[in-house]
Amino acid sequence: MKQTTDTILMIEPTNFRYNPDAAETNKFQKQAEGLTPAEVQARALQEFTQMAQQLQEAGVEVNVIQDVKNSCTPDSIFPNNWFSTHQSGQLVTYPMAPVNRRSERRQDVIDFLFQKYSYTEHIKLEYFELLPEPKFLEGTGSMILDRANRVAYAALSPRTETAPLQEFCKKLNYKPVTFKAYGPTQELIYHTNVMMCLGETFAVIGMEVVDANDHEMLRQQLESTGKEIIELTATQTHHQFAGNMLQLRNTQNETILVMSEAAYTSLTESQLIKLKKHNNHLLYFPIHLIEQCGGGSVRCMIAEIFKPEQV
Repeated sequence: MKQTTDTILMIEPTNFRYNPDAAETNKFQKQAEGLTPAEVQARALQEFTQMAQQLQEAGVEVNVIQDVKNSCTPDSIFPNNWFSTHQSGQLVTYPMAPVNRRSERRQDVIDFLFQKYSYTEHIKLEYFELLPEPKFLEGTGSMILDRANRVAYAALSPRTETAPLQEFCKKLNYKPVTFKAYGPTQELIYHTNVMMCLGETFAVIGMEVVDANDHEMLRQQLESTGKEIIELTATQTHHQFAGNMLQLRNTQNETILVMSEAAYTSLTESQLIKLKKHNNHLLYFPIHLIEQCGGGSVRCMIAEIFKPEQV
């Protein structure tokens, strides 16, 4: 199984804004003071369009799908939370904690992916939302997948819970590795992908935000799969979105590590040297408003498309 893909999907926003429902468990979000809703949307769209264009120019295949008109889904710009795709031919949809995010799951997008890439199975985990005690697992926000070694890393939180994680791992043959990590106000960090990134040969991790009791277990697990560990500080993780990176490939089969401008400028010379050793290119985007209002960054905006293996 491949760890990286050269094909992605992004959702172009039509009504991006601060989402108070999501902010209850996402302490990375902040209001955009002094901007009207129309100005917030316009600036987010500008940031989105520039990022999508730069990715295409770098040789990544980008499927851009527009959010529905007059959208009631302010976080639709983060599609990696509601679906994931797999070389095994499976497409998985997920249970989401904020109620107003659930309508981000769109059948027309699922149909488009099945038709274009020939997936063979749709695994629906959103039934966990309907249980007497609902449980949540928000896609590759909640899980960092080591696809080659079949390991799913998950920092447990109100939006990343054990029962749906175990169900995902059972259906797709992954081993769950769970731990605790803490956000800016010492809350359980809402999504694993804001503090951890896995590439083919390296792991970026905000080890300072991981519970001390889990440090050694995580180190051993990552090193057992041959990953060089590149550590981030708590400040880089909490305030610059440095953990929210993703390794992609381009059509020339080169590796590209993508991140925000805020993440890139926070990195030390030593960290950059290590990252450049594992990647042909580092690519970064100015998405300051999206990060501020949405509480997510570049990785959250990208849904990876792993095309099914041809039998």
